[in-house]
Amino acid sequence: MLKIGLIGLGFMGRTHFENYIRLEKEGLPIKLVALCDIDKTKFEDNKVTGNLDVGKGNYDFSNYKLYFDYVKMIEEEELDIIDISLPTYLHADAAIKALDKGINVLCEKPMALNSDECSKMIEASLRNNKKLMIAQCLRFWPAYEYLKECVEDKRFGNVVSAYFFRGGSTPLWSYQNWLLDETKSGGCLLDQHIHDIDIVNWLFGKPQYVSTIAKKIMQGSGYDAISTNYIYSDSKVINAQDDWTLNGDFGFDMIFRVNFERGNIVFEKGKLKVNPNDQQGFYPELDKDNGYYREIRYFIESILNNTVLEKANPYSTMDSIKIAEAEKESADKNGLFVEVK
Repeated sequence: MLKIGLIGLGFMGRTHFENYIRLEKEGLPIKLVALCDIDKTKFEDNKVTGNLDVGKGNYDFSNYKLYFDYVKMIEEEELDIIDISLPTYLHADAAIKALDKGINVLCEKPMALNSDECSKMIEASLRNNKKLMIAQCLRFWPAYEYLKECVEDKRFGNVVSAYFFRGGSTPLWSYQNWLLDETKSGGCLLDQHIHDIDIVNWLFGKPQYVSTIAKKIMQGSGYDAISTNYIYSDSKVINAQDDWTLNGDFGFDMIFRVNFERGNIVFEKGKLKVNPNDQQGFYPELDKDNGYYREIRYFIESILNNTVLEKANPYSTMDSIKIAEAEKESADKNGLFVEVK
């Protein structure tokens, strides 16, 4: 039986909480035993808002050991897994402390504020022989998985071009507004745009160069609207955009359009359509579970079966942070081509 502690009960932490409860009910040999959040009102079941319809249920926390200090929880509890759903600037510290205690770590995205912190997290994982995985959920999202299969097996030929977009309302719901503090979240570029950076990296590997145009709209939040071109040696045309100032009734949206030599694949309004050049388009049948559930199950099963984290290994997710760093440098230089290290 794997004992699990969850740190952070905000929007994403509660989403993870729901999935651990579901996995327990499905019979996985796990037990969520401890919860931690600095904000005591979170345990009073105050509703937590976010830009997706997840993590909004009614909860009973009476069956769990409750903590208000994650360091104390790591020191006192005998755990097999710690799930870190904290603000980004705390990821590295919490992960390293847990790994050094001999606990496997699932950490929310982005991995950390910079690649130096990512490297230290990986070093802690290696020296303690414990697993570290970053919850880059799109790698487990059925529509994106289908796209990955098509890129790899070339059923429609090579990729010619690709466009990725996500955007929505300004995230005003975070504890003490940490999401809009660039020093704590990295702003839209690192908190939200990182999803599509990671997908570009996962699908195509690190680009040679990036060119990013971005705009600062709100004071102190960093770049709020971003458009990046990714330069590869085969000259495929890859672009990703993000904007978290789409307010009013816009809501939230994530889209991709990938064109191959013999067809194209489009994901919009939650539906994936495949359009081969030589036959009628179709909607492939996909797994009904979302990426949050599937990433957590994958991580647990990798520990139970002692398997390698091939789908989301920490070196790969660190590369996504390196791409983000190059994008920020390019944006600071008004779109100048910047080499990805």
